[in-house]
Formats: sequence, C-alpha cells, structure tokens
Amino acid sequence: MSEATETPEASGTGPAAGVRWDLQHLYPEPAAEGLEADLDAALAAAKRFAKRYRGKIAGLDAKALARAIDAYEKLQEPVGRAASYAQLQFAADTATPAHGALLQHVQERGTEIRQQLLFFELEWVAVDEKSAKALLAAPALAKRAHLLRSMRRYQPHVLSEPEERILEETANTGDRAWGRLFDEILSAARFEVQLPNGPKELSEEEVLSLLYDPDRDKRKAAARGLTQGLQSQSHVLAFIFNTLVQDKATHDRLRSYPDPMQSRNLANEIEGPAVRALLDACESGYPMVQRYYRLKGQLLGLDTLYDYDRYAPIGEVRSERSFDEARRIVLEAYADFSPEMAEVARRFFDEGWIDAELREGKRGGAFSASTVPSAHPYVLLNYTGNLRDVMTVAHELGHGVHQYLARERGLFEQSTPLTTAETASVFGEMLVFRRLLSEESDPKVRLALLCGKLEDAFATVFRQVVMTRFEEALHRARREEGELPIPRIHELWLDANRPMLGDAVQLTDDYAWWWLYIPHFVHSPFYCYAYAFGELLVLALVRRYDEEGEAFVPRYLELLRAGGSASPPELLERVGLDIGDPSFWQGGLTLLSEMVDEACALADELGVADPALAEERAAADG
Repeated sequence: MSEATETPEASGTGPAAGVRWDLQHLYPEPAAEGLEADLDAALAAAKRFAKRYRGKIAGLDAKALARAIDAYEKLQEPVGRAASYAQLQFAADTATPAHGALLQHVQERGTEIRQQLLFFELEWVAVDEKSAKALLAAPALAKRAHLLRSMRRYQPHVLSEPEERILEETANTGDRAWGRLFDEILSAARFEVQLPNGPKELSEEEVLSLLYDPDRDKRKAAARGLTQGLQSQSHVLAFIFNTLVQDKATHDRLRSYPDPMQSRNLANEIEGPAVRALLDACESGYPMVQRYYRLKGQLLGLDTLYDYDRYAPIGEVRSERSFDEARRIVLEAYADFSPEMAEVARRFFDEGWIDAELREGKRGGAFSASTVPSAHPYVLLNYTGNLRDVMTVAHELGHGVHQYLARERGLFEQSTPLTTAETASVFGEMLVFRRLLSEESDPKVRLALLCGKLEDAFATVFRQVVMTRFEEALHRARREEGELPIPRIHELWLDANRPMLGDAVQLTDDYAWWWLYIPHFVHSPFYCYAYAFGELLVLALVRRYDEEGEAFVPRYLELLRAGGSASPPELLERVGLDIGDPSFWQGGLTLLSEMVDEACALADELGVADPALAEERAAADG
C-alpha cells in the first residue's frame, strides 16, 4: 500500500493560510504502519468475536450480552480511527492519488471486518419480542438499552446474512465510489469569473463566496461563472445523481422501505408524520420569507431582486474578518455562555484540530468529523473571511464541542441522530449573533446584523425544506419516469424553489443548474430537513435560556454530553421541550417572524422602507 502523505499538498491561500489540521493525533508518521496494524488487529479480533458468539446471541443472558456489546464496540474503534484518518486525508486533498487509494483501501478492509460481524445485529434483531423485552429490562443492560432498541427498529428492513454481505461488499464500488467521484470533480473544478480587473479562475468555495459580495456586478459574474463551470461538468454530475437515486430505489425495494425518506427518518429516530408536520409548518412561513426579501430589495435599492442578490450584504457591517478575529469573536461568545464550552472550542484552534485555509484539491464546504472517542473531532473549513464564514466557524465548532463532550458515551452512542446533531452548531451561531448585536447601538449596523442572521436562518430552515421537497420530487420522478434528463431535473428544482420565493425573488436561467453542486443529495439523501429541525429547535432552546438564565447552562451541557444515548424526544424532555407537541414548531417560526418585524421597524426608523411594507406587516399580524 502506498504511503498517503508522499505527495505534498498544495500551498494554502486566503485569510486562514497556514491553518491546517494535524492528523498525527490519529496516527503518527509513518501513518500507514499504525493504520495497517490497527486494521489487522481488528480483523483478528472480529474473527475471534465471530467464533465465540455466532449462533449464540439469542441464548445470552443480560450480563453476557452486555459483555458481548462491549467487545463488539472495542474491536470497531480501531476501524473507525483508520476510516477517519483516510477520510480526512482525502477531504484535505482529493487531488493526490495516494489519498484516494488509501480511502478505497480502508473502505475495503472495513468491509472485510464488517463481514465477520454482520451476524451480531442480525441475530439480535431476530430474538423474539418477549425475550428481547425481558433482556432490555435487566439492570445489566441499562446503559445499552437504547442502542439495542435502536437496532431492533430495523427488524422489518434487514435481509439475510448472505444478502447483507453482498450489499456491504458492493457498496465500495457503488454509492461510496460515486460519492468519491463527485467530491473529486468539484474539488478539482475551476470556475472562470469575469471580474472588473479581468477573468479569474476560482474554486467552488471562492465563487460561492462572491455571491456575498457588496458589488452586484461581481455577484452576477459569480453566478454566471458558477453556472458555466457546472455546465461543463453536468454530464458526469447528472449521471452520478441519476445513478445514486436509482441505487437508493433499489436498496429501498430490497429492504421494504415504501417511501424514499423512510430510512432517513428511521435513522433520525423520528416518525414520518412528525417530519411532515415540520415541513408543512415551515412551508406556512413562506409568506414571511417573501416579505423579508421585498424589504431587502428596497434596502438594496433594487427594483428586482434576482437569485444572485439574495446574500448581498446590507449596509454597514464590515464584511472582511481575519481568521484571528473570527477566533476571538467565537470564543468570546462561547465564553459568555459557558467557560467550559469556550475552553473546549479553544483546543480546536490551539492543538491543530482545524483545517481552514483555501487550497487546490481540498473538499469544499465545511464539516466537523467526530472520529473516535479515544481521539477528538476535527473541523474542516474553507475560510474566505466574510461574516458568514465567521458564523460557519461558530457552527462547526458547535458540532465539535458537542462531539467532544459526547465522547464519553463511547463509539456507538457518541453521535446523535441528524435531527439533534445540528443543535449545538446552530446554538453556537446564535450565541455569536447575539454577541455581535449586543455590541452595536447604531441602528444601521443592527439592521445589517439582523438581516444577515435572518438570511442564515432562512437558509437553514426554509431553503432546507425546499431541498427536501426537491429530493422527494427527484426520487419520485426517477422511480416513475426512469433516468431523468437534465432539463427535467431543472424543472423539479425550480418547482421546489418557487413557492418559497414567490414574486419577491426572480430566478434566473442560471439558477436552474445549481442543484448540481449540493453534496447532501449525493452523500446523505434527505439529510436537509434536519437543518430546519435543528434551527427551530435552537430557537426554542434560546427562549428557554432567556427564561432560565444560568440555570439552563448545565442542563444544556448535559444534553450535549448525552450524545445519542437516548431518542431525541427523550433527550429534549430533559431541557423541558416537547417536540411531540404539534404546535412546537410554530414557536420558532414566530420568533423568526418577530425578527422580520424588527428588521422592518429598523428600516422604518431609518426611513428606508416602503410604507406599503408596514401595511403588509400589519395585515400579516391580523
């Protein structure tokens, strides 16, 4: 096997140049030796585990089953460490062939190990209900009860062991391979943008960042450049989409999932009706979105607000922020809430847990990877220096703090379902926003900050609902119509976007192509509604914090430490929230509406709002 670090990575640029993570915390150099030793040891342990327990799970008492789960978890942590290292190396530099080769190698070795262990969950799921219920009530399994119940939820959808083996084996040349190809294409893509000082080739992150530029001509040029770049790769990218949507249809059919979203809901520990209630509630807020965008058009002095104008900054907030300044802002906001939370976040900066610079070959976007309990999380950013990127730092460090605190729950329960995975990240953004707002008395600056936060919230709530509706339509059309031509997917994409924007934002022909770069559709189908869940949940948590003050802080931190050790409704009940209440979502939407009202009031105060908007607001309030 080739050493993954033989080829040096490209030099970094941007405001965070030089900020790279140190993966030696996972494996000291030469990494391949330790990584391969871990995989060899895990395979040997898996074979011993299979020899001891295969065919015997149904006959274990509670204490023996607890010991078996402990052994099962322990032997998989080295596999998780190796997988994390390979995935992070690849994300940091997708252009180096050795990194892709290492990722593929680790995936194949991981499959070899999982093949030895498939029997465990299959046998547990097959235990009769009466026996399982008695085991789950035993004190010896108290710490594992939620995990074991979660496994049994998949009972109607698991296949025989030979079938499961085949699906696991072929995943490395199926959806995992297509996902890797998607990342490599977009990481390598360059988008030519016609700027005032001449054409410039930009990465995906750089061209998307230009959509937040105050200069409308630059935003328009960025939109055109993004579209042309996507068009040049559209044949392959659209083929990847079609293939993965059909691949999911095949797996859903084999596993008896009648609805394309059902497997995601099951993983998220949320019922379909609850998801539909969330989506419907958010869609009821579309008039609020349109009301805001009409205000924004006036604030920008534009007769028509186009799609490339939606993220134009409003007025007085300085957009350029150094990475050191972002660090200060985020850590101070975290410390205002909890010194412990700030101290954990500080370690990401001080100990090489962040990769933030821009460079060729690096994966776009941002994420926090939990890795394994014996290590720590890592955060990937592509920091370009605008205020939105400061919020992204706050967001991903929220994830990182959550993952770090939940490490004590162990490998199997350190991660939460996606529905609550966004809690700490969105809460972190809100802390930073509130700190920035508290420091400003100038109504122009306050309006600019408020507009920025509203747009972030709209992107997190309403745009994610739009993307979920698009996915629903995409998967339905692919199953009913066969392979979809690009114009048909354009149609589905625009049909999903128009209800949110109404006549307040004019969609250009370019916008029809922008579904092609969104990674969630490729890597995590139906992930997106979890963002809306998380944002509205956080608005409820913020209200609870405002009501309770300092007494709320330790309970919030305990919520983070709990990881995925209980279902989302159970965890949130501990901080006094009932997400089963049909009116729960309306509380967060009402708070957003109040923020829109505040923005309109500030605009009135500054004399920059049309009186008709005030009348519209009054009518909306009844």
